[in-house]
Amino acid sequence: MLFAFGLISTMQFFKNTTIHGANDYPIAIDVVLDTAIPAPVVIYAHGFNGFKDWGNMDIMAERFAAAGFVFVKFNFSHNGTSVQEPEEFVNLEAFGNNNYSKQLEDLDKVIAWVANNEEPFAPLLQTNQIYLIGHSMGGGMSILKAANDPRIKKLITWAANSVCKTPWGSWSPETMAEWKATGVAFYHNGRTGQQMPLYYQLYEDYEKHAPDLDIVQAMASLQIPVLICHGTSDTAVSVESAILLQSVLPTAQLFLTDSDHVFGRKHPWLYDFLPEAMEEVVQRSIGFLKEQ
Repeated sequence: MLFAFGLISTMQFFKNTTIHGANDYPIAIDVVLDTAIPAPVVIYAHGFNGFKDWGNMDIMAERFAAAGFVFVKFNFSHNGTSVQEPEEFVNLEAFGNNNYSKQLEDLDKVIAWVANNEEPFAPLLQTNQIYLIGHSMGGGMSILKAANDPRIKKLITWAANSVCKTPWGSWSPETMAEWKATGVAFYHNGRTGQQMPLYYQLYEDYEKHAPDLDIVQAMASLQIPVLICHGTSDTAVSVESAILLQSVLPTAQLFLTDSDHVFGRKHPWLYDFLPEAMEEVVQRSIGFLKEQ
């Protein structure tokens, strides 16, 4: 790290700083910045079955840092990875015990860390300008959080869901009954081949907190600038989700691109460039954040 009187002279990556999340589980955080003056902070929340480095998020982090933002990305505490192996699902028990309440608690703790951290780069964080970007389920969580947190000044969603019913939203009544009876269902990870456990507590948490997990209502209540990005060929979360979210908040900007749920990326991403659709989304997002 190159420090001179508190200034950072080159692009800097601070990888896997650890804070405590829900149930005291660790949250691994990355901070990427290229600034010599306090800059607005962009916090990125990954989606279901994802992690902060999926598809080489470092490339995107560099794009935002080069544009004058401090970029913060993190792993939700119960996403199944570990601080030592942040790109591998090595803790399936934690994955199975993940739920929406824990994710919202994690997101709050990351925002609080950004606003109050004592790291060497803290003087370079413009903590009165904190922005959220969330992908997929992370988008839904970001909408819910932004609706109840005045620290968030702008919000961007990438392929966000409009309901907290991942992944059981399309399950049959018979599958739901079996889930309740056995206490566990399994989600097949096509990339890793793992059978990822989902304990019934996920559904119970949703039922218990349903009014507070209404993403559409939360979107409708927002009074901050919002950008909604979505792929028109998204088969994981239909583009109708984006259209619905924009319909309840007509002031939100809607950016659609002919792409899939991950805007052309995959993991691992072995290139030093982004797919065209993802580059479009990143540049549109940077432009939105720079708007006065």
